[in-house]
Amino acid sequence: MGGVKIPGLVDLQVNGYKGVDFSDVNLTPGDFERACRGVFDAGTTAFLATVVTSPKEVYEHNLPIITTAMQRDEFRGRLLGLHIEGPFISPLDGARGAHESQWITRPDVGFLKQLIDWADDKIKILTIAAELEGAEHLARYARERGLRVSLGHQMANEKDLSKLTQAGAVSLTHLGNGVPRMLDRHENPIWAGLANDDLTAIIIPDGHHLPASLLKTIIRTKGAERCVIVSDATFPAGLKPGRYHVLGHDVVLDETGLLYDPQTGYLAGSSAMMLDCMNHLASLDLVSTNELVAMGFDNPLKLIGLNPDDIGKGRDVYYNEKNKTFHLDEQE
Repeated sequence: MGGVKIPGLVDLQVNGYKGVDFSDVNLTPGDFERACRGVFDAGTTAFLATVVTSPKEVYEHNLPIITTAMQRDEFRGRLLGLHIEGPFISPLDGARGAHESQWITRPDVGFLKQLIDWADDKIKILTIAAELEGAEHLARYARERGLRVSLGHQMANEKDLSKLTQAGAVSLTHLGNGVPRMLDRHENPIWAGLANDDLTAIIIPDGHHLPASLLKTIIRTKGAERCVIVSDATFPAGLKPGRYHVLGHDVVLDETGLLYDPQTGYLAGSSAMMLDCMNHLASLDLVSTNELVAMGFDNPLKLIGLNPDDIGKGRDVYYNEKNKTFHLDEQE
């Protein structure tokens, strides 16, 4: 197939893979490490393991498993840390997405301290809702501890986002998603996020989460230099179409790759991997090759304070400019 070798692909939001859920209280070290190898085999060079809104026993059990795996030689420079998505998010239907409402909690510095301790200071990103009472205080504390605060699963307005950027927030978690289907036409988190020049847009270009028109709007508004691609892969990623149990409820993975809750119709994460997302975005012909690589490699690293020298070697990834496709070494 040929093509130009690129530095790699870095994914800041992987919730699980091939039947392994990183937020499952029954997670074992063996299962987690197997899932990591699967993510790497699928072409992702390095990633953040994401744990979503969960009961305390999940955090206490799972975070040490993940941070212990980081010490293994095979995962050094590849398993980069943790993305804690929640539990300090909006409890409203739609805004909370697939997160279980019973485990959502108000911003609590004491609880965040516990999370940081259980994670052995390996949390890289914390996603919170900007409009919640106490969010500013929590963001300032998180910044002091070296965490990058991202804003998502929220109903925040422009004023809320401005306050949180001043408190240290740096990005928007999956902009365009994690909101109700029906929004005020002007006063809503999507417009507010687009208008805020201080916040990098994290986006999921898997072909299901965002229509091409919105991807184009986000990238043209923010500029490729302020956009980061993630997969938001959950444990059905890599599995056959069917019905699965995710985050406490049944979901359907259909033939198109769409992963959704049949009761609400809301998406339940993604079945795509980073390579799939890069290929979908490339197919839309919105940005240059260099901008694609920046959004999938350089920008994610910059967001979490790392540089290419901090990353271990993964599988070779190539980009064919003629066909506008990314592919792995064995396909060349």
